[in-house]
Amino acid sequence: MRRLRQLTGRHRLAQSDRTLGLLLAFNAGAVNAGGFLVLHMYTSHMTGFTSQVADALVLGNVTLLLNALGALLAFVGGAAVSAVQINWGRQHRLRHPYALPLLLEAALMLPFGLMGAITLGWHTPFAVPLTVLLLSFIMGLQNALSAKISGGRVRTTHMTGHLTDLGIELGKMLYWNRRGGPAGSPVRHNRQRLRLFGALVLMFVAGGLAGAAGFKWLGFICVLPLAALLLALSLPPFLDDVRRSRELREGLAGLAVRLHLRRPAAEAPRTDTGAPPASP
Repeated sequence: MRRLRQLTGRHRLAQSDRTLGLLLAFNAGAVNAGGFLVLHMYTSHMTGFTSQVADALVLGNVTLLLNALGALLAFVGGAAVSAVQINWGRQHRLRHPYALPLLLEAALMLPFGLMGAITLGWHTPFAVPLTVLLLSFIMGLQNALSAKISGGRVRTTHMTGHLTDLGIELGKMLYWNRRGGPAGSPVRHNRQRLRLFGALVLMFVAGGLAGAAGFKWLGFICVLPLAALLLALSLPPFLDDVRRSRELREGLAGLAVRLHLRRPAAEAPRTDTGAPPASP
């Protein structure tokens, strides 16, 4: 349990960043591949959606444009919410500021796993079902989390950058440093970076296999184990911060009060007994 709490802690080790990045890459691969079987689109592929905006404008296809804008806005919104939560946790000196976005992601994935099929029929102003917006928001939330934790080195919802870095390190490894060649330092690859980027790609693919198989044979309910994993990573550290932070407890109490449905006021007791007024 202590090692799990270190994954979302403010004071971090390189191993914690690597472990959390691998787990999140597996989760993103599963959600992305599984979502493709249901929606026929990759909800973390923002490069494609950005290109789709240009295509839609040239073709004059309003539906295509709304599809792309909806996914892009949801992804950016998720990233913004993640940044707000992390920065708030840092400024209030929480021990586990990275638990908040993970907890929100788990909270969104749980109802998605239970009633995701229902959301496919919920229309939105962006000409795509609510499911697309929800998954894009989740991917933006998670990608911003991994970027904030690693200082931008690790992003877990798309592999373009990691495959590029992997190719760079492989090129360094294969480079032949000739003796007596041009002056300068010899080319050396970074084994740690090579292992990290290779492991992230493999975990994304493994998650994709698990997500595709799960959605094919089990349906939306296969998301529940993923949500349970995120919950196990985020809930114990969050509860630990609640116990330690008075301000966090007061904030949660205020939120509960605002969300509480006010009961209708009780009717005032009637004073009219129905008897005729006394004659003077």
